[in-house]
Amino acid sequence: MSVLAAVFNLNHASHLVHWHFFQMSVSNIVVIVLMLIVFVLAIALPFPGAARRRRP
Repeated sequence: MSVLAAVFNLNHASHLVHWHFFQMSVSNIVVIVLMLIVFVLAIALPFPGAARRRRP
């Protein structure tokens, strides 16, 4: 089972961000920010071949 061991040591307390009533782990914040970046890029970047389809 040592092959399936975690890459990172998970035997410690999590790091949390506190802001008034808001409390969330740093890892969740990183995942949310990465999802937002991918979402913005998906909207901002044109589809591949879009220029080719516009030409008659």
